[in-house]
Amino acid sequence: MAKKAEATVEVRLRALYDLQLIDSRVDEIRNLRGELPLEVQDLEDEVEGLNTRLEKLGTNLDLIDDQIKGKKNLIEEAKALIKKYSEQQKNVRNNREYNSLTKEVEFQELEIQLADKHIKEFKVQIDQKKEVISTTKDKLKDRTTHLKHKRSELNEILAETQKEEDALLKKSEDFQKKLDDRLVNAYLRIRNNVKNGLAVVPIERGAAGGSFFTIPPQIQVEIASRKKVITDEHSGRILVDAELAQEEQDKMGKMFSKL
Repeated sequence: MAKKAEATVEVRLRALYDLQLIDSRVDEIRNLRGELPLEVQDLEDEVEGLNTRLEKLGTNLDLIDDQIKGKKNLIEEAKALIKKYSEQQKNVRNNREYNSLTKEVEFQELEIQLADKHIKEFKVQIDQKKEVISTTKDKLKDRTTHLKHKRSELNEILAETQKEEDALLKKSEDFQKKLDDRLVNAYLRIRNNVKNGLAVVPIERGAAGGSFFTIPPQIQVEIASRKKVITDEHSGRILVDAELAQEEQDKMGKMFSKL
């Protein structure tokens, strides 16, 4: 079976620049969304954290209420014992029994005083936690409202751009398949190493797009001949001539308008 003819360098350069235009359009769409997805995620995490805090505060209040009930029960038991010991004092046979019962009464009175003290402390804790709960609820309401607005803003942008982005990502995969793996890997490596994601750039005013370093005339002639893939010695980007770039921009612009 005859071997499939290898694409010419010019065909590969055009496909490579088309791939760059597609990926750059995806970058534009994602920049349009900006930090919104991260803002929404941060707000969601904050709202979740505030809800968790409110749940814990509510649980703490319940525990304190239980402790207050326990102290009140202890007071009632102590009062019952005081009454019991006071009745027993009326029927004692000697001072030793009377003094022993008196000590029991005094101990129960101290238990009541200590329980009252703890109840007051618990009530102070309740007031403090209720104040925190109120502040937390206000913050939660504010953050929830803000999250609702940000979600709406993000959803609006997603509705406008998601379909186009999905279509572009599919096109990007298709155009990568037109190129050999070595060239795609080189393209992706360069793209990941530059801030603006531009791995393939045209010659503009004698220099690589976005660069101030002039490209020697002989190299510019070689680039225009489209006989081999040439990279900029300063930035490492793959270079194409301005005419080819304009032709591909016009072609891809028509494709983008249909997405």
